[in-house]
Amino acid sequence: MTAPRIAWLANDDASRRVLDLATKVAATSTTVLVTGESGSGKDQLARLIHELSPRRDAPYLKIDCASLPPELVESELFGHEKGAFTGAVERKLGRLELARGGAIVLDEVAALAPPIQSKLLRVLEERSFERLGGTETLRIDARLIALTNADLERLVAAGRFREDLFFRLHVFTIAVPALHQRPADILPLAEELLARLATVHGRVGIAFDHAACRLFEAYPWPGNIREMKNAIERALVFSSDPVLRPEHFPEHIRSAVALTGGAHGPLRSLEDIEHEAIAATLEATRYKITKSAEILGISRKTLLEKRKKYGLG
Repeated sequence: MTAPRIAWLANDDASRRVLDLATKVAATSTTVLVTGESGSGKDQLARLIHELSPRRDAPYLKIDCASLPPELVESELFGHEKGAFTGAVERKLGRLELARGGAIVLDEVAALAPPIQSKLLRVLEERSFERLGGTETLRIDARLIALTNADLERLVAAGRFREDLFFRLHVFTIAVPALHQRPADILPLAEELLARLATVHGRVGIAFDHAACRLFEAYPWPGNIREMKNAIERALVFSSDPVLRPEHFPEHIRSAVALTGGAHGPLRSLEDIEHEAIAATLEATRYKITKSAEILGISRKTLLEKRKKYGLG
């Protein structure tokens, strides 16, 4: 098999299990559901599955179900005929049609409106669809990969997600662990991100000092890989030193780890550290949710959920 163009770092046992599952399902055309926290690497895993599959040279098309209005999601997925709705001045081919043997990725599938859930169910059951405003039934040959950071079973129980669609998506599920659940990956991942970002910013050869490595290992990374990437890039932009030290990283990270106590300070749970990191960030931004979520590398929705969990504000 040709080496994939997308890598999946797997130093930790938890990551190796994910890689093993991805490798096995890649050889099939099975629908895949990838779950995990925001920023944990779901999109990267979906790309890896595609790269490991016989479909790797066919299109890889992604739709962000959470950021697009329902009518645009439907048009992006199914396409439309000229005159199907106001503004449809010409025929448009949807992702299902354009995939042509490749993969279609539905990011944040839990955000799909009920009518689109019904249409997607039919696609999965019959492998066919019609463009909006059209009558021609079109067949598809594409793998569908759904991504979500939501608990779909809870949404089904609440009547917010179709149970029959859930079972159709739940054929083969891969749960991507949060970064703090794969500790052996933290430093190798940080070094990989640093090397990649250093090239972008013209800082080739820069490295972490020992204290920065300890900081990275002690912090719980509630925003997962996305937060780590943001923290490293910020340090590269604001520091001209040949090595990155703890003081080059955001205050909320240093505060959460209680660096003054160092590795010999009192041991605390990851939940306590996460609580402190979120509290420090909210206080620093004067409780601006969008700004705090951006700094932490998590979605606004995830931050609101964690803020409620910890009783912050």
